[in-house]
Amino acid sequence: MNNLNSILIEGNLVRDPAYRTTPKGTPVCNFTIASNRYFRRGEQGYEREVGFFNVETWAKLAETCNRIGTKGRGVRCVGRLREDRWTGEDGKNHSRVVVVAEHVEFRPDFSKAAKESAQENTEAYTETDDADPPKEYADDDPTELVEVTQEEAMAVH
Repeated sequence: MNNLNSILIEGNLVRDPAYRTTPKGTPVCNFTIASNRYFRRGEQGYEREVGFFNVETWAKLAETCNRIGTKGRGVRCVGRLREDRWTGEDGKNHSRVVVVAEHVEFRPDFSKAAKESAQENTEAYTETDDADPPKEYADDDPTELVEVTQEEAMAVH
């Protein structure tokens, strides 16, 4: 029986994705997400904590992430954790945890270049892949953005 291994990460891409193929030709795309967390520290007010998470996608999802992922773009990933372990040249054991994404949603790109491109190309943009989104997100509209002040965001947490 498999144990539960599930994660949802939301944040922004730290840099453009890195794309490669395995020796057998399977596409792999790696990127890093910065995820902010705000918390109250006594009377000092709110403090921000940033976590950086390495994400890996495979096959068609890797191709899609490479094509539309850009530095700074908002992203939500649903997947599982995998621990990589190896012994370095110095003989010491090393490890890292990677998020293997099974579902990725990109927030709309509001950069100047994207706006100019959208004006030139009025074609509607939709992204589909082989997997259906998880049921709890099926009704969410990832293109809907709501302006929220920092105080309002802190009140939620």
